[in-house]
Amino acid sequence: MPARRPDALREPRVLIADDHRLFADALSSALSAEGMRVVGVVTSAEEAIAEAARCKPDLVLLDFDLPDGSGIEAGKAILTISMDTVILVVTARAEPQILRETLSAGLHGLVTKEVSLPRFIAAAAAALAGQVVMPNDLARSIRTRSPEEEHAAILRRELTQREREVLALLVAGTSTAQMMARLGVSHNTVRTHVGRVLTKLQAHSRLEAAAFAVRHGLVEDR
Repeated sequence: MPARRPDALREPRVLIADDHRLFADALSSALSAEGMRVVGVVTSAEEAIAEAARCKPDLVLLDFDLPDGSGIEAGKAILTISMDTVILVVTARAEPQILRETLSAGLHGLVTKEVSLPRFIAAAAAALAGQVVMPNDLARSIRTRSPEEEHAAILRRELTQREREVLALLVAGTSTAQMMARLGVSHNTVRTHVGRVLTKLQAHSRLEAAAFAVRHGLVEDR
């Protein structure tokens, strides 16, 4: 996703969302010392979304674990109201899964809290310059999977229980009429459920969806 490149004549405007106040204050001071303007420090996902909508910052630094929800979900909400804003997820947990979720959400990268402040500032500047930011060790870990495997890993988390039921019926070769009886829903509802499953799997047919599910074990008990 193209990143916003702030006018060189003005300071990049940064919003920090982190409920660890000492960390947020230290980061704010470091950013300010490097010529970035911190326009706000908030402690919740709700506040981050509201403040981003109000001031349209160039960069938002979002804690992965906010008291009222996921920083990734807050980031997705911010992009819907300020699509040019660059969003970096900040986390104390250097886990490949968090990086995968961050990139899958269309955010601009991830920075771990264990890095030094100079490296943190460099990551923020790189993101503002249009680069995708990620720790090298995590980047190596996600490159071990193919794009299809990455997509399947995301689906294992994101498919709803009903979508899993529908997918299992597709794997079993169940007809629409049989699905209506099994699920206790109307013909149109079955079509809606099947359509959503096909869309999420990026499949063009029931058969293609069933093959993908079998290939990646999507209907097995987790």
